[in-house]
Amino acid sequence: MTDSTARQVQSGVRQLQIDADSVGQRLDNYLLKVLKGVPKTRIYRGLRKGEFRVNKGRVKADYRLAEGDVLRIPPLHQPEPGAAPVIPGFWVGEIQSRIVYEDAGLLVVNKPSGLAVHGGSGLNFGLIECLRQQRPQDRYLELVHRLDRDTSGLILVARKPAILRELHRQLRGDGVDKRYLALVAGRWPRERRMIEAPLQKNIVQSGERMVKVAKEGKASVTGFTVLEQFGDATLVEARPHTGRTHQIRVHAQFAGHPILGDDKYMDDAAAALARGLGIRRLFLHARSLAFKLPDQPRLELEAALEPELENILERMRK
Repeated sequence: MTDSTARQVQSGVRQLQIDADSVGQRLDNYLLKVLKGVPKTRIYRGLRKGEFRVNKGRVKADYRLAEGDVLRIPPLHQPEPGAAPVIPGFWVGEIQSRIVYEDAGLLVVNKPSGLAVHGGSGLNFGLIECLRQQRPQDRYLELVHRLDRDTSGLILVARKPAILRELHRQLRGDGVDKRYLALVAGRWPRERRMIEAPLQKNIVQSGERMVKVAKEGKASVTGFTVLEQFGDATLVEARPHTGRTHQIRVHAQFAGHPILGDDKYMDDAAAALARGLGIRRLFLHARSLAFKLPDQPRLELEAALEPELENILERMRK
């Protein structure tokens, strides 16, 4: 074996016994976590061919693991783990100052704009890598949901698998109430309170991910409430009832009122308005979260609008 960073480790057949922390996880998600570096296509091919077995039987990707299950993992080429990314000291301190809630099973962070939630796609690190470096005593830290890199505001991070599963259950229904603030171009009609338009992901040639309204897309619903109207822009509260990529941004564009500062989905007129107002980032902020965890009172958390965005509103009011 060489010292090359590209070296591979050949693993023989492994038998893993599922413990309480992994109960209820989908098999494919569990494999993606424990087989880091193995291509996703290789894992799903192995699932289709029956190479991964639970209690000696074939199972599908959506099988939910139970305590005591014995999982067979076939021989695989798995890259050795690389060195942990070096997180700049600025971000470590910044994230620590932005933890708005913490208990034994959960962290809630007011994420700044400009920081991705995780590394990948050319990024060495994101919020979750910052937290893991900052909190080495935490054996388990996983994102419950996502925020776009340029969106600021509240994001949930589970410290226990059971909390992750419970919050995912609530997110699949309507148990988590998420509210965002957005400044959109034009005067949003007060009577237009709901956008229902299916969304489809599309990867363009540059590798950039875009989303569009398409009849073959996934059902998507966002509620909008007008909070304040200005001459040529409107401050709205957006409540996503589904959790699609770029959902609020694309639904606002579809309604004819793109979010100001949105380089992906603004038209030329909205871009000119944003420049005139001095908006240098996406004007979208995850303001509040409300949900209920077992044996706890309902949590209702808020994060004030970032000063950069609040100052823009104050200038517009004058």
